[in-house]
Amino acid sequence: MGKHKNLVIVKAVIEQGLSVSQTARKYGISRQWVYTLLHRYQQHGPEALTTGSRTPTRHPHRTPGAVRERILALRSQLHTDGADAGAETIAWHLRNEGHHAPSKATIHRILRAAGLVTDEPRKRPKSSLRRFAASLPNETWQADITYWRLRTGMRVEILDFLDDHSRYLLSLQAHLPCTGATVVSTMHELIGIYGPPASTLTDNGLVFTSRLASRPGARNGFEILLATEGIQQKNGSPGHPQTQGKIERFHQTLKRWLAAQQPATSLGQLQDQLDEFRQWYNHHRPHRGIGRRTPSQAYTALPKATPETTPPGSYRTRIDTIDPYGKVTIRYAGKLRHLGIGRAYAGTDVLLLIDQNHVSTSSTETGEIIAEHRIDPDRDYQPRYNPE
Repeated sequence: MGKHKNLVIVKAVIEQGLSVSQTARKYGISRQWVYTLLHRYQQHGPEALTTGSRTPTRHPHRTPGAVRERILALRSQLHTDGADAGAETIAWHLRNEGHHAPSKATIHRILRAAGLVTDEPRKRPKSSLRRFAASLPNETWQADITYWRLRTGMRVEILDFLDDHSRYLLSLQAHLPCTGATVVSTMHELIGIYGPPASTLTDNGLVFTSRLASRPGARNGFEILLATEGIQQKNGSPGHPQTQGKIERFHQTLKRWLAAQQPATSLGQLQDQLDEFRQWYNHHRPHRGIGRRTPSQAYTALPKATPETTPPGSYRTRIDTIDPYGKVTIRYAGKLRHLGIGRAYAGTDVLLLIDQNHVSTSSTETGEIIAEHRIDPDRDYQPRYNPE
């Protein structure tokens, strides 16, 4: 109903002398609406007769202006710093500053209203992902080498070690180049600081393993150091970088942060930036994968695993040799179970890690995981488990 008709209704009462009931019947409206229009006219004049929104004029749950401004400022600051700037991260920073953080959806709406959200293609739902993480700090260290360029264009190799359970960044060093001796000395230094881990997980680079060398034979320095310390060595399957998914994702965070800094002109300047990044990453950046804690908080929250210990009551292990038919046996629920590995592995010495009904089988020579099984208690023969 427009302003003109509302004015006619008011004039019918004021100038024509119709009663409120007569006016309501004449124009097919409620008596309450007639009273409302009369009140508006008497208080604010004809301009008040425009039908407005019925939305309440007061919003007790609306995000305070100061918090909205801080949300936008944090978004800008985090982007400038090369850090994660999503709604969950912004909420974490708000809480740390003593603000009452709105919900993730509310923060997202505020960012969208300010034109700070870019729509992305629909992603795979998180519920469809299978996450594998160590149960304790020092249960598995992941290591890898990535690359960065100085302002001069020179390519630098960056060696990093990451604790799988807590995402704690144990070491981050720039080298020209990173050699096998560098990896050994870094690992030896880390063992002196944090103690030896129960296992390591790397790709098949020659600085980590010689098992895929053109002339395989004697183990390299890193393999000898691990064997001396009793540390289990695990290597991802060739061409399957998802095995080292955590450290690959870490490299994205590192490079986004480096890209936001002034380009380093020397190896020493780049190392200074890496040291600053490590401090921020470990102690000031909330990590989604560990419940929005910092890696430092997660690393210090639980006792550390060692080569001689595994999570209490979680694992048992045994050494075996795959028989000529490609099988090994374990005892589960009081009965022997035959695990199918494959005839191609006949005669291979293997280590079996048994966690409840899950069995992971790896070569004792190379550390590569060659089969996984989910034990079905109603069966004797257990086929290989394919997580796909």
